[in-house]
Amino acid sequence: MKIYAISDLHLSSDDSKPMNVFGGNWEGHFEKIKADWRKKVTEEDAVLIAGDISWAMKLSGALGDLKELVPLPGKKIFIRGNHDYWWNGITKLRDSAPDPSFVFLQTDAARVGNFVVAGSRGWSCPGSPDYSERDQKLYLREAERFRMALDCAEKLRREGDTLIAMIHYPPFNLRGEDTLFTGLFEAHGVDKAVFGHVHGPAYFPLYTLRNGVEYYLTSCDKTDFRLTEIC
Repeated sequence: MKIYAISDLHLSSDDSKPMNVFGGNWEGHFEKIKADWRKKVTEEDAVLIAGDISWAMKLSGALGDLKELVPLPGKKIFIRGNHDYWWNGITKLRDSAPDPSFVFLQTDAARVGNFVVAGSRGWSCPGSPDYSERDQKLYLREAERFRMALDCAEKLRREGDTLIAMIHYPPFNLRGEDTLFTGLFEAHGVDKAVFGHVHGPAYFPLYTLRNGVEYYLTSCDKTDFRLTEIC
């Protein structure tokens, strides 16, 4: 079994918000993702999708985008991104899932094979370009939510399991400074972390090894619309 990751699909099955307005590389981006997905992923594998899944504003609209993922192989594990406005009420979302292979994480965790995945949205960290004093309250709240997700993961984890943290926002800034998120990951023995949110010419390393934790940036335009193999 292998674990892959990708994020920031920004799907719009009704073509109401085509992504090519953000650059020519986005032209037909979902077709590129699907082609790479089918080359790599088997039904025994899992794909982590770290937020910003659909442009839809309501769940009814997002379900059309989620259904586009059903034919693709493997189990799909999702967290919410900052643009997933349709993600409102985890119970309703889980009940509406268009496929039993879909797992939606919100301040909790799931076990798949010998892997435990803890997921929550996160928030912009101090020292990041988009961080201001107004973000402090949300940063503290989201860190507490991730603590809850990791506490849940601890209950699921068995000896020999790999623990993966799944967060939408980068869990540290470009200077690699300590944050509440990195502190939680290290304290709970996270092995690998995946995140997205970063786009375009903004620089952020695709891979970082920091205090024993491996970090992967998986925004699809940063990975040339290819899935990243995590484990």
